[in-house]
Amino acid sequence: MTTYLLDTGIILGYVRGAGYAEYVEKRFGVSMPPNIALISVVTVGEIYSVSLQFGWSEEKKRKIGDILGKIPFADIGDHQILEKYAEIDAYSQGKHPSKKLLQGVSSRNMGKNDIWIAATGSVINALLLTTDHDFDHLNGVFLKVEYIDQSLRGNSG
Repeated sequence: MTTYLLDTGIILGYVRGAGYAEYVEKRFGVSMPPNIALISVVTVGEIYSVSLQFGWSEEKKRKIGDILGKIPFADIGDHQILEKYAEIDAYSQGKHPSKKLLQGVSSRNMGKNDIWIAATGSVINALLLTTDHDFDHLNGVFLKVEYIDQSLRGNSG
């Protein structure tokens, strides 16, 4: 059994019916028991924001509602997640008191939503599936991260 945390780009792939979403299903079986797929409540907010910014049709909004209705949300109000947020932010800035950036990794400003998502994944011990490289420096330090190339298709790999 694996717990997966799906980043916003992955959910957008499901909404758009993108080939890489099919790849995620085939490669990881995220919706197949005993695996568990979750999304951060922050991802839900990001998806709704994208739908407003791009003027999604009512049909597309219904589709996102259907998808979001099938995947449980992980809230960020848990005290452990709040503490992990602080740790990840300090680490990313190169200012964590006990965890130093890995060799070859430079300090960076992470988007605050990404920090929330990473903190959630870390606390729930999930494999974070993402379509961007914003979490790469956290891989193996705070959580496991799997980058999904958007050019992949269900028959890839």
